[in-house]
Amino acid sequence: MSWAALLLLAGGSWLLKAVGPMLLGEREPSPGVARLLALVAVPLLAALIVVQTFGDDDRLVLDARVPALAVAGVCVWRRAPFLVTVLAAAATAAGLRALA
Repeated sequence: MSWAALLLLAGGSWLLKAVGPMLLGEREPSPGVARLLALVAVPLLAALIVVQTFGDDDRLVLDARVPALAVAGVCVWRRAPFLVTVLAAAATAAGLRALA
């Protein structure tokens, strides 16, 4: 169910990005709308990450993804490049799963 929602949101986001310039043309959105659009993207992405990391049907799951997410958070906080962040999180999850 959550993958379907994620794909639906991704498709809707793409559609809005494609249709927006056609509808607005040369006009800029109002400052309030532009501010709202800028604020919505990050919390939505964060919510999707949290749901995919901690959720499994109707229960809370604490497995190797949780420390991997923490490592990714530290990498982002320290402004590491994207590839370094992904590789560090993947190595953390793989290492913990190999130990289990």
